[in-house]
Amino acid sequence: MAYARAKGLPDQDRGWEEVQAKTFCKWLNLKLEARDIPPMTSLATDLCNGVRLVELMEIMGDCSLGRYYRTPRMRVQMAENVNLALDFIRARGVVLTNVGAEDIIDGNLKLILGMIWTLILRFTIADISAEGLSAREGLLLWCQRKTAPYDDVDVKDFTYSWQSGRALCALIHRHRPDLLSYADLPASSHECTRIAFDTAAKHLGIPQLLDVEDLCDAKKPDERSVMTYVAQYFHAFSSMEQAEVVSRRVATFVDVMQSAWVMQQDYERRARELLAAMSAEEETWNRATFAGSYADARLQLNAFNAYKAGTKRVWVRERTDLAALLGNIQTKLRTYHLRPWSPSESLHTAEIDLSWTQLATSEAARSRRINAEIRRAKEALRIRFAEQANGIEAALRDIAAGVARLSGELTDQKAKVRALHEGLGPFEERLRALAETEKECQEANVEENDHTVFSRDDLVFELELVATSVTKKLAFIENQIVSRQHTNLTPAQLEEFESTFRYFDKDATNTLAIPELGAALASLGIIYTDEDVETIHQQLTIDYGAVDYSAFLTFLREITEDTTSPDQLLEAFQGLASDKPYTTELDLRQALLPQGAIDYLKASMPRVDVPDVQGEAYDYEAYLSQLFGAGDLSAVSGN
Repeated sequence: MAYARAKGLPDQDRGWEEVQAKTFCKWLNLKLEARDIPPMTSLATDLCNGVRLVELMEIMGDCSLGRYYRTPRMRVQMAENVNLALDFIRARGVVLTNVGAEDIIDGNLKLILGMIWTLILRFTIADISAEGLSAREGLLLWCQRKTAPYDDVDVKDFTYSWQSGRALCALIHRHRPDLLSYADLPASSHECTRIAFDTAAKHLGIPQLLDVEDLCDAKKPDERSVMTYVAQYFHAFSSMEQAEVVSRRVATFVDVMQSAWVMQQDYERRARELLAAMSAEEETWNRATFAGSYADARLQLNAFNAYKAGTKRVWVRERTDLAALLGNIQTKLRTYHLRPWSPSESLHTAEIDLSWTQLATSEAARSRRINAEIRRAKEALRIRFAEQANGIEAALRDIAAGVARLSGELTDQKAKVRALHEGLGPFEERLRALAETEKECQEANVEENDHTVFSRDDLVFELELVATSVTKKLAFIENQIVSRQHTNLTPAQLEEFESTFRYFDKDATNTLAIPELGAALASLGIIYTDEDVETIHQQLTIDYGAVDYSAFLTFLREITEDTTSPDQLLEAFQGLASDKPYTTELDLRQALLPQGAIDYLKASMPRVDVPDVQGEAYDYEAYLSQLFGAGDLSAVSGN
């Protein structure tokens, strides 16, 4: 009770809150271990500055949340960190009730425990389902079915039913009878529980989230803590049972579609924000007036230069990233044989380019108005510098546009990107010549130029940006070429393998060292000893010269298999619907699909009128035809 007393909690709250705090803290520390982040000791204090909360969300979401304060000192910085994590949680469809940044910062343990319980439900328990039930009921039904053959076990809840320890031992014995002798279990509930905890931790990789006393000595064990721990058994044992092929393929396909949908939504949101920000800046310039003094003109020039060095560079990066994102969306859809995607009206690349051109025109107009107030430098020198700078910028823009316009076969794209990369060579010499001209301008006290809006720093920045864009595009295409050669893997597997390879390729060499290879395989659930990993790495190096993405993918293909093609997906949906030409929500639930997948399919598949059918009916063949094209399904459907 020391933890609860230290927080000054009422006596009636100390028992369950202390157990929950301890259990949930261990559960969160398991997530932190994945990235070697030091463990937490107190939920009330270790989450207050938001750093650990952001790190946990990045681990659970397998993505970056962007910039945050890593060593916040002020409360407002802590609040920004916490709100960043809370916004991410809500964006994942998790409903947070009565939890705000101030509750986390102030260490409100009750609300913190409620928030963590919501995360556990979302990331550990929500996907548990059995016979149409989900979450708590599904997990309870699973436990009841697995322990039914054991006469001395009667699982009715997640409190008293686990106090003897025999229910945990029964779950282990039902799936792995080689790990313990159920008939020889001691009568002591403490000993039974300890045997279950030790066996699960040592042989099944299930961490001990509870203490023996939390189950055996508690007046009433804490339900949420017990559910959190028992859910680990479900996940450990469900991976040992073969899932139905139909359900797996449909769920995998839905996951791919959801991933593409997220990328599309991200593109449109960011494109709208960029266009709105550019328009607002232009409106500010149009309303600006001069006071008629040199000091005022100089102040406006400084503000304009600050815009170019700050806001404009952010927009340049965002514009480049949007073009790359749109290209990646189309490449992803082509990889899975899906139709190309077209953004909403006014968000196409052409519209963004048009707005960008208009912005450049407005920038030039703004620059001319300011320069007219303080013009005093030699015109010829301005022109020479402008010609060099504009020429470099135009050439960089052509290369960036070339990357954005890439289309067609991947091998053709690869050749084009290599040619663009070779075209970057002469820029260093051109920038050196520009630096000499810039030095002359400084010596002549030329601080402004009506003929260009670009400085040498701008162009160095854009060169680095374009070079990075070209390099990333080349690596992306090469990996897509490799992925296309492994057609016996599912799209979801390819995406998972590629993201895993990139994550563990820490030095960006497109190769994995021995520790990186072992970690990458372990993250995919493929566990080898250190000696085996070293042997595998040596063999792959001998066969391929290095453990690059191709070698990594070839190895994974040899130990895994699954395919997802249009005809297989149609057969999967037909099996799911029991050969009916339509499917219902009951069919989807009986197939044990995750709730998120069911919601997505209900919203995406066309509805059809079917007499005497309770609830809505959905035309899955029309849905697949929209995605793949009717021709790809004709052979299976007989149309």
